[in-house]
Amino acid sequence: MEFWNGNQVFSHAKRIRLAIADDHPLVILAVERLAGNFPNVEVVSRHANSTQLEESLARGECDVVVIDYFMPGGRYGDGVELIQHVANQYPEVRIVVMSRSGDAALVKQALEAGAHAFLSKEDRLELIYVAIVSVIANETYLGPAIRRTLALADSESHARFIRQRLTSRELEVIERYARGANVTEIAKELDRSVKTISAQKCAAMRKLDLSTDADLYRFIADSGLI
Repeated sequence: MEFWNGNQVFSHAKRIRLAIADDHPLVILAVERLAGNFPNVEVVSRHANSTQLEESLARGECDVVVIDYFMPGGRYGDGVELIQHVANQYPEVRIVVMSRSGDAALVKQALEAGAHAFLSKEDRLELIYVAIVSVIANETYLGPAIRRTLALADSESHARFIRQRLTSRELEVIERYARGANVTEIAKELDRSVKTISAQKCAAMRKLDLSTDADLYRFIADSGLI
């Protein structure tokens, strides 16, 4: 059977057994109802905490588990602790994590712990299907809101790196240069000599390991510094 996810065609002949674990009954209900429209996907169990989920996993009942990142109250914890437990004890089970949190560090920790996909609860719910077929194909899937979160975090990290490497004067020179001002214009604006501005620009490029002006433009644009 083939089906379309908007970008590519997937083919799965085998039934995908899905377990849902979330401490909010309405979330479980919404996912279960939606999954009823997914080709080859069958919801086989529903759980409110990690204790219940473990019982299902121990019976070998599921291929993919959709779990809420924050789901307190179970014997096996939640978040990274639960992800690591499932990944270590049931390596054949694919893990799709859902969370309302937009914290990039949390997402990275979940993926490092063994999650195969991560969706924000702000994403469209039907993207769970894309996540399921992606992880069954041994691919990592990140929802749109999560990708934006990680991109912003990378940009902020890039900007911090630049500020840490450069002096305040080198930084103001390359910021103006990246906005389109030439060395002479920057010298006039900052009331410094052209020679000084040129030296500061060259020093900044050396520290950032950049060889050409084109490299500098791209680096500053990608950093989100301006």
